[in-house]
Amino acid sequence: MDAVSAACVAEPAVTARAGIARDLGRRPYEPVWRAMQAFTDARGEDTADEVWLVEHEPVFTLGQAGKPEHVLMPGEIPVLHVDRGGQVTYHGPGQLVAYPLLDLKRLKLGVRDYVCRIEQAVIDTLADWNIHAARKDGAPGVYVNGAKIASLGIRVRRGCTFHGLAFNIAGESTPPFARINPCGYAGLQVVALADLGGPSALEAVKPALLAQLGRQLGLAWRADPAPPAALAG
Repeated sequence: MDAVSAACVAEPAVTARAGIARDLGRRPYEPVWRAMQAFTDARGEDTADEVWLVEHEPVFTLGQAGKPEHVLMPGEIPVLHVDRGGQVTYHGPGQLVAYPLLDLKRLKLGVRDYVCRIEQAVIDTLADWNIHAARKDGAPGVYVNGAKIASLGIRVRRGCTFHGLAFNIAGESTPPFARINPCGYAGLQVVALADLGGPSALEAVKPALLAQLGRQLGLAWRADPAPPAALAG
């Protein structure tokens, strides 16, 4: 993942394919992670691409190559070792998490292009509030004045993606980052949209982020209020 963000060129897709958007509300991390795995393992050639939006209960997650020493003071917040790329990050209230569940082969996207487009969707969403954001070479994610506002960690299995991006919206989402070396970088500053004069409500940001994800990925979202089968009931 470390070199993927360099030299990105993310032009909007020309055509749009139907996709499904699900808003899962606020949920613990692990059941959603397991549901993503199940969805990816069960999907076939005709399975529609989806994006899941969620706000998680507090959790620190370590990627496949994650080093436990980057978790400094977990305290009462659980730590999970998961199957995405990247090091350690935090998920919790005030953070908008988006999980694109896509067939990259069908969308004719390589992994580098996919990462670029996810980052660009966040950059363009921030531009809606006149906030200039950028990538940083060798450090996937989105930054404002050197502080990280969105983290990225993905997994590709059989050409299909799961995991995704975490976008800091409310200021209260950022203090737990002081308990870790975010993404493996000691002293990395983290910022939230509300800290920059943007909205603090996730509901205000969801439509903008969905629109930009659809624009970059060539997907026209249809909202489905039903939870994924693996989370139903």
